[in-house]
Amino acid sequence: MKGSHRGIVPGLLDSFDEMKRIRHDIHQHPELGYQERRTSAIVAGYLERWGYRVRREVGGTGGVGTLQAGEGGRAIGLRADMDALPISEASGQSYSSVNDGIMHACGHDGHTVTLLAAAKHLAATRDFSGTLNLIFQPAEEGGAGALAMLNDGLFDAAPCDSVYALHNYPTPTLKFGQMAIVPGAIMASVDSMIVEVSGKGGHAASPHFTCDPVVVSASIIQALQTIVSRNVNPHDCAVVSVTSIHAGSAFNVIPGELEMKLSVRTYDEAQRSLILARIRDIVQAQAACFGASARIQEAGARYPVLVNAEEPTRDAREVAQRHFGEDCAVDHPPILAADDFAFMAQRVPGCYINIGAGEGAALHNAGYDFNDDLILVGGSFWVHLAQTLLR
Repeated sequence: MKGSHRGIVPGLLDSFDEMKRIRHDIHQHPELGYQERRTSAIVAGYLERWGYRVRREVGGTGGVGTLQAGEGGRAIGLRADMDALPISEASGQSYSSVNDGIMHACGHDGHTVTLLAAAKHLAATRDFSGTLNLIFQPAEEGGAGALAMLNDGLFDAAPCDSVYALHNYPTPTLKFGQMAIVPGAIMASVDSMIVEVSGKGGHAASPHFTCDPVVVSASIIQALQTIVSRNVNPHDCAVVSVTSIHAGSAFNVIPGELEMKLSVRTYDEAQRSLILARIRDIVQAQAACFGASARIQEAGARYPVLVNAEEPTRDAREVAQRHFGEDCAVDHPPILAADDFAFMAQRVPGCYINIGAGEGAALHNAGYDFNDDLILVGGSFWVHLAQTLLR
C-alpha cells in the first residue's frame, strides 16, 4: 500500500518497516492468554523508551502506558489485545510460529503493533492535550482478560472518559480499511455451560432396569430447541447450541452418566437472562420426567453483550469519515462472535470498531496472517482519534 490510502499519517510511514519487524517477531513467538510475558515485556520496553509511564502486570500479564501532554483534562483509553490461540500455524510465512500448537490466528499481534505505531508517533509529536492511556490486554480469547484488568484497578489507576478498541476483520462485507462503527449492540454475549445428567447404568439388554441418560439427553436437546423458536422474538437473534455430548464407551453398556456442553449467544442482556433461565428449567424438568437428575455449571467464556455507546461511537465515526473519506465508516450488522472489551464498555462509555482486512484466510484459521498494511490505516486512525478527542 505504502501510503496510497487516504488519511495515512506520514510519521507512521517512516516507522512502518520497524513496526513490521516487531509484528513479525511477536507473530513468531505467540503466547496464550495470561502467558503473554514476552509480548508484554516488548510492549512495555518500547513504551518506556518513548516516554510513557508504564504499569506492568495489570490483570496478570497486561500493561498500561500513560502519556500526558498539554493542559487538557480529558482522558481516553485505546485497547489492544495480545494473546494467541491454540492452533498449529499453516500460513506458510517465513515468520510462522516457532511455538508448537500456538499461533496468532486472530491478529492480536497486529492489534498490538498497530497501537505501538500510534504510540511512537504521539510520543514524538505530543500534538494532543490531555491524557492518553494505552491498554495492552491479555487473554481476550476466552480468558476474560479485560475483566481481570478491571478487577486489578485498570480504570482506578488510569481513569478514562471513553475507551476504544480496533479489531481486524477479513470479510467480504468490509473493504480493506473500511470501518464498522455502529452504536448499540454490535457483538453477542457468550455463555458456556456444562450439563451433567445422572441416571442409572446397566446392561444394554436390560434397559428396564436402568435410567438411561442418553435418552434423557435426547429429550433435553429437543426441548432446548424450543427456546429460540418459542421464547425469543422472531425479529431478534439468539443461538442455543449443544456442542458436545459424552457418555459411555461400550456397545453393551448403558452408561450411568452423561455430559453435554452448551453455547449460548444473544444481543440483548434481558434476552440472555431469559434464555439461561429457560435452559435451567428445561434441563431439570426433562431429567425429572425420566427419574434422572441433572446438574448445570457455568464454564469457559462468559462475556456480556458488547454495546457501543452513542457519544464515543459518533466521535469515532466522525474521525474516520473526516480523515479517510465518507465511505470509510459504514453501518454493519452485529456479529455473533464475542469480545471481552464488553466488560470495559460496561464501566466506561466505549466504542469497538471492526476494520476490513482485505482478502485472505478467516480469523481463527490456521492459514490466517494479519495484513501488515492495517498497521498504517489502524495506527493512523488511532493518531487522528487521539488528536481529535484530546485537544
